[in-house]
Amino acid sequence: MPKPPTRTDPAPARPSPLRHPLAAVRTSRRIRALKLLASVSPGLLATVAAFVIAEAILPNLTLIAMGRATGRIPAAARDGLGSTAGHALLLALAVAGVCYGLSLVRGPAQDALSAVVRARMVVTLQRRLVTAVSAPAGIAHLEDPATLDRLANAQGQLMNAAPADAPMTVAAQLGGWLSGTMACLVLATFRWWLGLAMFVAWVAVRRPIGQLIRSRVGSFRAAGEPLRRAWYLFAIATRPGAAKEARVFGFGGWLAARHRDYYVEGLTPTWAEIRRQGKRVAVVAIGVLAVFALGAGTLGWTAYHRQISLGTLAVMLTMLPSSMAVGTVSMSDFQLEMMLTAMPDLDALTASLTPAAEPASATTARTDAVDPAGMPHRDIVFEDVGFRYPGGDTDVFDGLDLTLRAGESTALVGVNGAGKTTLVTLLARLRDPDRGRILVDGVPVADLRTRDWQKQVAVVYQDYTRYPVTAQQNIALNLLGTPIDEEALLKAAERAGALDIIEGLPNGWDTILSPQYEGGQDLSGGQWQRVALARALYAIARGAGVLILDEPTAQLDVRAEAAFYERFLEITHGVTSVVISHRFSTVRRADRIAVLDGGRITELGSHTELLDHGGTYAEMFHKQAAAFTGGPASGGPATGGRRKRA
Repeated sequence: MPKPPTRTDPAPARPSPLRHPLAAVRTSRRIRALKLLASVSPGLLATVAAFVIAEAILPNLTLIAMGRATGRIPAAARDGLGSTAGHALLLALAVAGVCYGLSLVRGPAQDALSAVVRARMVVTLQRRLVTAVSAPAGIAHLEDPATLDRLANAQGQLMNAAPADAPMTVAAQLGGWLSGTMACLVLATFRWWLGLAMFVAWVAVRRPIGQLIRSRVGSFRAAGEPLRRAWYLFAIATRPGAAKEARVFGFGGWLAARHRDYYVEGLTPTWAEIRRQGKRVAVVAIGVLAVFALGAGTLGWTAYHRQISLGTLAVMLTMLPSSMAVGTVSMSDFQLEMMLTAMPDLDALTASLTPAAEPASATTARTDAVDPAGMPHRDIVFEDVGFRYPGGDTDVFDGLDLTLRAGESTALVGVNGAGKTTLVTLLARLRDPDRGRILVDGVPVADLRTRDWQKQVAVVYQDYTRYPVTAQQNIALNLLGTPIDEEALLKAAERAGALDIIEGLPNGWDTILSPQYEGGQDLSGGQWQRVALARALYAIARGAGVLILDEPTAQLDVRAEAAFYERFLEITHGVTSVVISHRFSTVRRADRIAVLDGGRITELGSHTELLDHGGTYAEMFHKQAAAFTGGPASGGPATGGRRKRA
């Protein structure tokens, strides 16, 4: 299970929420949200606009018509429905009925429209996110805290405020604002100052509440790391694999406590800001109530002195509360602010992660880059390579030199943390060395087309991914953009020992390898490893020139491992191969063995040569052999057995 993030004390100072560069509400962002919808579907934007107008007009027309109908009731009752007053009453009731009926229809229709808009927006925004995070050839950005915070904000993860909801939320707020403004205009036909006063009052109350919302959003954004840690722990607690460990080892309570602590740490500034801003909101709210009371009192006074008709009184009484829509603030305002401030994060991710923004040594867009097709023909050379992980305090490599001969297999051995996986990570160009260079047939790997070079490398990691797609897609995954070579696919599966497994599935090659989907089926750990091996072998069959096996048989039993490596010698004939394993019964079969120690290659040779040399490799080999044979540490060769890390 991944190690939970550790807390650091004291907590780093955070910027003031009020000064956060993305905290202020901008009209341009609301316009941009609608423009984004227009880019997805102009027709949807036009439909949304129609619903905004309907939301603003229909409720007010219903109230106005009902007010007019109320005013016609006495005359219609006296003169009859056939009179002019009766006709006016019926017309007002008809208008009110039509408007009310349209309002009833508008609600479900708008809900359906919101679902369509959200679905289209989700697809568009997720595609942008996937494109952005997939753009760099390396993986360093996926471990960068600033990038991860931006990614969380762009997804709306921190408060479940998905940016995809922004257009419809903006439309709903715009409709409410127009409805309230219309109510104020109607009030102005009675007393001009009343309509103006209600409009100004509601705008005034919205200002401090808006400031409160911006402060809360700023606090949430400033607390991105603690909240992201809380989400991490939440995900750990709800994943089946981690949930098993939590119950067996009894740290479920620890997860819950740390989850609470991180949320409290992240939200404490927000709660303090709410208390501070709440006092201002209370003062302004009292002023609004005074204006509202003045308006109601004016209507009552004029009605008492018979200076207003019954119909006008009924209309104006309904317009007073309707004017509240100008300044009404709800949870949707907070969510909208989160959505709108997430959009710049999406822009920043797109801008910072595009190949054009990468340094020259990592770009995939160079016009003078060399095509690596068919490489390597001679060898791969690590020349004085130095590397340290970002934030690390020690070098993983310090002047590392190593030559991988084309067509040969090279095994990497060393204690845990020696840098074996890091070396193949540099070879696959998922990261670049801090100094030195890696040459492929004499060409610096930095001068190769990165994406094309990575296609030349087939890798099977110990922590391979279990993709919830069909068995065929799992094996042909790295070449899904090209026609599938069924013969090569079958051969790769057979060589990896996965063919019988796949053919025994309910739908064979078309079975989805996940129990979470209808008709899907999961595999055991060993079976999944065979599928991962088949994926790499299929890539080799389709032209990849380098095969990397990073602890490839960790979940296979000893006999299965021995059988695989017997086949491996045949499969990798003519292929440059790198093998990482802690089982010396595995590495002894390699053409050459390299010992990593202290950031450098300290020994290099065949199994026999290194045993005769009597150095680190010989010592590690004899210790592992003794564990299996029960003999002294200087005993004979190991013949296999259970896995034991050296």
